[in-house]
Amino acid sequence: MSAADFDLAVIGSGPAGLAAAALAASRGLSTVLLDEQPEAGGQIYRAITDTPVRDRRVLGPDYWRGAELLGPLRDSGAVHWPGSTVWSVARPRDEDAAAAAGTSERTLQIGLSRDGAASMLTVRHVLMATGALERPFPIPGWTLPGVLGAGAAQILLKTSGLAPSGRVALAGTGPLLWLLAWQYLRAGVALDVILDTTPRANWRAALPLLPGFLRSPYLGKGAKLLLDVRRKVKVVDNVTALRAVGEGQLAAVVYRRGDEEERSLAADTLLLHHGVVPNLNLANATGCAQQWDEGQRCWRPTTDDWGATSVEGVSLAGDGAGIGGAVAAEQAGRIAALDILRRLGRIDRAERDAAAIPHREGLERALRGRAFLDTLYRPSAAFRVPADDTIVCRCEEITAGAVREAVRLGCSGPNQAKSFLRCGMGPCQGRLCGPTVTEVIAAERGVSPAEVGYYRLRPPVKPITLAELAALPKTEADVNAVQKH
Repeated sequence: MSAADFDLAVIGSGPAGLAAAALAASRGLSTVLLDEQPEAGGQIYRAITDTPVRDRRVLGPDYWRGAELLGPLRDSGAVHWPGSTVWSVARPRDEDAAAAAGTSERTLQIGLSRDGAASMLTVRHVLMATGALERPFPIPGWTLPGVLGAGAAQILLKTSGLAPSGRVALAGTGPLLWLLAWQYLRAGVALDVILDTTPRANWRAALPLLPGFLRSPYLGKGAKLLLDVRRKVKVVDNVTALRAVGEGQLAAVVYRRGDEEERSLAADTLLLHHGVVPNLNLANATGCAQQWDEGQRCWRPTTDDWGATSVEGVSLAGDGAGIGGAVAAEQAGRIAALDILRRLGRIDRAERDAAAIPHREGLERALRGRAFLDTLYRPSAAFRVPADDTIVCRCEEITAGAVREAVRLGCSGPNQAKSFLRCGMGPCQGRLCGPTVTEVIAAERGVSPAEVGYYRLRPPVKPITLAELAALPKTEADVNAVQKH
């Protein structure tokens, strides 16, 4: 078997990836950190080294915490390869070939594209720190120019200092929606309205979980942020229906509050958000087992307490393994790194367990109150399961009604929907439609999403050109990897 290029590859340079790579490399593992972005930071700390937003008060102290993770990474000796798109993780050889080579150690092969060229990287262990995606928020008109996700709007603010002008409306639920509104206000952006879709019933459901939240780090800063925004922006609570209208461009937002009649509000920009879900596509395509998380209403990979998955040599950390936030991701990254050190023979179990104690305590503090937030900001069924005429698969322009019709014709789950409708077969590989297609099918069948299942994904999980594939080295290991898929 060919020697590994690195002991460990960390995929994703958000808080989990940064913390894990720094710890693993500082303890002697040859470590490479791979990320699509030109700079480290992930989504939450995006552009942390070169953001044009120089007034630190605009993005807030939680954002600037990301800068504290860069020094340990630089000092650790880890190799950082920005601009690297990972599209595959697989065994380079089957077990028979490994046995024939006279070694029991198994490696993993990573397919990646960098600087316009594809290559295969061999490593002993992979830690996926792929973070979260915004939960799709399909409403009528959400494909109109002028309508975009709050996360995308925040990226524009962090990377380019850009903010919308004209009449701006925010709609949805969840902490990010309020954080973005707060950041815009500090940047001097005028906001016309926030349409809060948080169901009133959620407050009653979350009440028993309030004691944990009162002891959490979210309480003080969250309450202050909310009060600040509500003092300065018109907020419409209990929004139960929402649609964007316009001819080739957003012109207005039509909404209903409770059981009242619809109202129309002129708007040039509508920013939508109702939570985030794990970015599980790469883990899914690698073969990692996954499970339905009813509390967070999403699918997530199955891991043990150390981040290990069902695939030997593959671990997960951070929001890609379940939504917990940036600080929790950072601690989970260190915990996973310690377990990888143990698996690769650098430390024993006792040393791993002792070293993990402060990180587990930090993780517990960071997750305290999380159940309250998950319950309070759980999107209503009306927005998770859209009306028939709403597009759910943007790549293939498939409506919720078409998905329901496919179910009536015998389609039992998302994978069958690929054959019936091509849902999930576009460039995004289901990232923008997977949660919604699952929910629509489950509702139409009258069963839980756990019974419906999720897309089975295969490499490549990101677009790659034929020229890149053709230029890959033609080694025996490469051929075996391709044949396996």
